[in-house]
Amino acid sequence: MKKLLQLPPLSTDMGVLLLRLFFGGMFTYYGWGKIAAYNEILPQFGDIIGIGPKLSFNLVIFGEFVCGILIALGLVTRLAVIPSFITMVVAYFIAHGNDAFADKIPAFTYLILSVIIFINGSGRYSADALLFKKKDNTLS
Repeated sequence: MKKLLQLPPLSTDMGVLLLRLFFGGMFTYYGWGKIAAYNEILPQFGDIIGIGPKLSFNLVIFGEFVCGILIALGLVTRLAVIPSFITMVVAYFIAHGNDAFADKIPAFTYLILSVIIFINGSGRYSADALLFKKKDNTLS
């Protein structure tokens, strides 16, 4: 029984891939929803950080849709997750700052997942691994 509980992970790289696909897929989904309903959502989108509602909304779309695709592909993952992280920081602390924690759980979850993706990087099964492969086949 003790040996069963001490098994090594099946595949850390597979776990990173699944995390990236889930996170990137969900962000792409949310971003596409905003693109598809752009003209309906924009008038309701407030100027919560003082740069204007249109620029704020476009930055959210970039952080969700464009960066979501890059994260799912594992292309410049650590760079792409930064706008997603910033989007979730603003959503959690500013846009939903006065909401109950239960209403902020999705933003909080994605904020934490973005940190985990940043720490882990893109992993072996990614576009980064194919494009930036080192001679010893490891990623830093």
